[in-house]
Amino acid sequence: MNLIVDVGNTQLMGGLFDKDNLLLRFRKNSTASTSSDELGVFFRSVIRENGFDPKDIKQIGICSVVPGMNHSLASACIKYFSLEPFILKSGVDTTGLDIQYNSPQDVGADRLANGIAGVELFPGRDLIIIDFGTATTVDIITKKREYLGGSIHAGMKISTTALEQKTAKLPEVEILKPEQPWGRSTRESIQAGLYYGHLGFIKETLYQLENTLFTQEKPLVIATGGLSSLFKDCGIFDHIIGDLVLLGIQYAMKLNNSQEKNQ
Repeated sequence: MNLIVDVGNTQLMGGLFDKDNLLLRFRKNSTASTSSDELGVFFRSVIRENGFDPKDIKQIGICSVVPGMNHSLASACIKYFSLEPFILKSGVDTTGLDIQYNSPQDVGADRLANGIAGVELFPGRDLIIIDFGTATTVDIITKKREYLGGSIHAGMKISTTALEQKTAKLPEVEILKPEQPWGRSTRESIQAGLYYGHLGFIKETLYQLENTLFTQEKPLVIATGGLSSLFKDCGIFDHIIGDLVLLGIQYAMKLNNSQEKNQ
């Protein structure tokens, strides 16, 4: 089995894979001060408590956008699993993507993982991938596996936290899909603004991309990330795949193994 870990700014998401079959998902709050022992004990405990044996872990793949956790993560893998982890990094050659960012090393590892999974799952298609995480990211990949770039937006959680912290009376609210695009209370009004404001920027972004970049053939539009399920009925996504990053790390690790064997 493979242990796959995606470290985001808010949460750590993990999964256990048997080949390409995802057997287990788990989450943990991510903080840069977390020690290697805390991580190692957590990983072993969550694996064991879900009926699996930590001794069966043969490989570990990691994608992290929190540099302060990387040393602790690698140390936890070595100490508690006796395994050197594969870490997906910007600018590496194990992506299978033609990175056309001005500075390839600046592309977030989570965005790379989404792109890797996208081209593996939907070969020969132009892709727009929207990831609803702490930040909401839009990534563009062509059918030729060219990663063109995209856009980065404040996520819904950041937005509601900013409203609560930067105003005198507005509360932080639960993020959900409201029953209608207006509210009859302050909380409902914030929820309506968060959801429909986000939906509006997504629709406009897709309109602009389809009318400037993808004028000949409509791309596949894929949603992923923790809040992607909120938009499942909005009619603008071809696929909603919550585990896209985990799949991308798994694919990247397999590609890395193949390249090492061929060297």
